[in-house]
Amino acid sequence: MSDALQKAEDAVREAAANTVDVAQIVAAVVAAQQVQQPPPQPTPIPARRPVGLYVAAGIGGAVALTALAMAAALLAVAVAVGAVCATACLLVLKSMLADFQKGK
Repeated sequence: MSDALQKAEDAVREAAANTVDVAQIVAAVVAAQQVQQPPPQPTPIPARRPVGLYVAAGIGGAVALTALAMAAALLAVAVAVGAVCATACLLVLKSMLADFQKGK
C-alpha cells in the first residue's frame, strides 16, 4: 500500500512540476503576443457630407416634378380644346353638306 502511495506522491510532484512549466510557457506565449501586437489605433471619425447638396437636389427635383405636372396639365387642356374644335368643325361641315344636298 505504501508503495502505491509513494507512486501517487511522485506522480503528483511530477504533475505539479509540469503544471508550473506549462503555466510559465503559457505566460511567456501571452507576453510574446502582447509585445508583437501593435497598440490599437483610434477609429477615425467619418467625414460628414454637406447637407446643402442634398437639400438643393431635393428642391430641384420638386421643381422639376412640378414643371412636368404643369406641362402634362397644359397638354391635357390643349388636347381637350383641339377635340372641341374638331367636333365643332365636323358639325358645321355636316350641316353644310345637308344644306347642299337639299339645294340640289
